[in-house]
Amino acid sequence: MINDACDKDYKTVAIEFDTRKNPEFGDPNDNHVGIDLGSMVSVKTVNASDVGVFLNDGSAHRAWIDYDGSRRWLDIRLGLNDGSYPSKPVFSESLDISPYLKEYMFVGFSASTGNRTQIHSLLSWNFTSKSEALLRIPSSETCENKITVDHTGKMIKTKPPTSFMIFMAVVVLALAVLISLYYSRGSKNEKRNDVVLPEKKQRPTPPYKPRRFTSSELYSATGSFSELEILGMNSNSKSVYYRGKLTNGCHVAVKRFRLTFLVVDKKRFLKEIVAISKVRHPNLVPIRGWFQDQREIMVVYDFFTNGSLDKWLFGVGVLPWTRRFKVVRDVGECLSFLHSKQLAHKNLKTTSVFLDVSFRAMLGDFGFVLCGNESKRFESAVSQSVDVFEFGLFILEVVAGRRRQSEGSTAAPEEEEEMRDLLGWAWRLHESGELEKLVDKRMGLVINLDQAIRVLEIGLLCTLNESKGRPIMDEVVEFLGMERPIPELPLSRPVSLFPYNSMNVGLCNIGYSCAPFK
Repeated sequence: MINDACDKDYKTVAIEFDTRKNPEFGDPNDNHVGIDLGSMVSVKTVNASDVGVFLNDGSAHRAWIDYDGSRRWLDIRLGLNDGSYPSKPVFSESLDISPYLKEYMFVGFSASTGNRTQIHSLLSWNFTSKSEALLRIPSSETCENKITVDHTGKMIKTKPPTSFMIFMAVVVLALAVLISLYYSRGSKNEKRNDVVLPEKKQRPTPPYKPRRFTSSELYSATGSFSELEILGMNSNSKSVYYRGKLTNGCHVAVKRFRLTFLVVDKKRFLKEIVAISKVRHPNLVPIRGWFQDQREIMVVYDFFTNGSLDKWLFGVGVLPWTRRFKVVRDVGECLSFLHSKQLAHKNLKTTSVFLDVSFRAMLGDFGFVLCGNESKRFESAVSQSVDVFEFGLFILEVVAGRRRQSEGSTAAPEEEEEMRDLLGWAWRLHESGELEKLVDKRMGLVINLDQAIRVLEIGLLCTLNESKGRPIMDEVVEFLGMERPIPELPLSRPVSLFPYNSMNVGLCNIGYSCAPFK
């Protein structure tokens, strides 16, 4: 709700009822009321226990929030939904929220559970606003002749205009229009001066609504695409990621496609970007907007300070098993959601998964299709199944802590060659009944080995040929949730482990090189 890159003038005033302690946001405990003014860090926090309220006890609670604009005074009361009005406020102090208000504002509710399981239900609500309008100094532009003021300064209502006055007004207006048409015809060939009209006031847009950015906005945000702001690049898609900061202070990642790569159907490409940007899921990196002209295309994403998953899996530190398992489940649920919307990711890799401040997995860096119209039917038929295959490889990387194509390993020289191909090595270990050797030993003994082996088997199941038992993502999510048994894997490695082997067709999209599958 806060980190919005869509409207540089976006402002918020929020009262939060928090049942989770987030130290990074300065939360005092897991049962408090916070006042947020344009930031997720509360300017004021109050312990709800002080008034005998426990927000996570399963009871229905009622809150009263009153703000007096003239006094700059905020009053918050909280109690059970038993019809009684709390005599003691949770918060009642002077607070100026006017810098965080605009002429037009949205009033609404937002809820999140993080990695917990909670139910947030809004049973009823009421919003009332009243303000006094006082005409202090009538000007010539106001209808001052229609307003009478008594000796106390209060306005007195006048009688509405009569039918005769309305008729005369219509006649005068009609004459004015006729005279205007007559003179405009006579001066048709005369040189006319351009009249600059005041810019029409835009209606407020909801937060997080994707929009089209201007070139100047993105050049300014990235320091004219400075090399110092480069986050990474993709050699296959000819694209570069830049870190950016918008004028409202929001940090974003800008993906810029190289000009030599954009010899494609730009209209369809942009259509896919817009379609994906409208989808929302807790584990999906939001697309904040895009830029497109005749020369280039750029996509704007949220920026995550924890970076991509590959840095945590293959870097210096060691990601514990509990977090790895949660990452696998988060990505699986997100893929399943995309497939339910008849969409596909098409670029699933550890570099496409990002971690937020609570290490929740966020799937981004989508593979927008860049094929011609003749391949639309084929692409839509195969892309979801390719996602499942890639998810199987992703699982192996997460559990083993190794890249799918490793350039080297810590194994003995005679084993090093066969371990470079992670998928082939996993199947060989399965054939010999030694799949546990694939589990990343850096995690030590703090690991549920049976659970890790089950996840590896699910990964191998995803790499089966489509005609030999490759599941769909809904089934994979059920397997990961321990809700149903896993089908028995074949005893030996299938003949082909490529996504498709029925025909030599090139699937050209971001994330896959434009070469035929075997």
